[in-house]
Amino acid sequence: MDSAIHKYQALVETVRAGSISAAARKLTYSQSGVSRMIADLEREWGVRLLERGRKGVRLTADGEQVMPFVEAVCEDERRLRERVAEVAGAQSGSIVVGTFSSVAAHVLPSVIERFQAGHAQVEFELRMGDYSEIESWVADGLVDLGFLPYPPQDPREDLAREVVLVDELLAVVPRGHELAAKERIRLDDLAREPFILLERGSDNEISPLFEQAGLEPQARLSTWDDYAIMSMVENGLGLSILPGLILTRCPYRIERRPLDPPVTRELAAVYRPGLLSTAARAFLDCLLDGAA
Repeated sequence: MDSAIHKYQALVETVRAGSISAAARKLTYSQSGVSRMIADLEREWGVRLLERGRKGVRLTADGEQVMPFVEAVCEDERRLRERVAEVAGAQSGSIVVGTFSSVAAHVLPSVIERFQAGHAQVEFELRMGDYSEIESWVADGLVDLGFLPYPPQDPREDLAREVVLVDELLAVVPRGHELAAKERIRLDDLAREPFILLERGSDNEISPLFEQAGLEPQARLSTWDDYAIMSMVENGLGLSILPGLILTRCPYRIERRPLDPPVTRELAAVYRPGLLSTAARAFLDCLLDGAA
């Protein structure tokens, strides 16, 4: 492999991990080796790429300008190796999946296990993000496929979409709360109580439900972490609405109830048609076979 690619990969992994030591562990290099490769790039390009501090590293303004191109080169190299392996008839390669917590915890493990029974040499990387990040990663080719709860919005790419499952949004309340006695809970019941809002970056599935009903929740807390919301509800800090999938094996003392009227969403795999590797296409087929 070209030594320049090793340097690019060292930079990419360092930025993703937030530290040189973590990148070294991921790449199975020495910490000094990773540091030297990044220093080589900075010297060759005449650009300072990273700011180093006690809390780790982060890109400089100049580093942010060049980083998308470095990532693109690494991604092209990965796809080249994968294509060569396919041409040679090898059942190897890697699949990068953009996902979020409920899918990563309750959908992917069983599918990956089933897939690896016939493709033991294929490696997986799960990249966690919010919905807009995942869509951007798919459009930019940084992941092979990603999961979204709505049709792709990015006008740059005609992304394909395959529905994997239908997930219901559920009201969650503390045990013993008066609303727990109801079989279904209306939005206006939730709007009268302190509310904990699930937000992922710029993505917010819950607020539009109240807006369409002409209601405004008393949103005193918001977070992107589903499990943090469950803990807050358990401790009486408010009520919330969460995807049913994340509540599959709920470790908290809370009650879940369907909304009245019910609200569902379609979780789909999105990808760039015609650009999936053989391994990624086989994995998508495995995913859809499980959904059938």
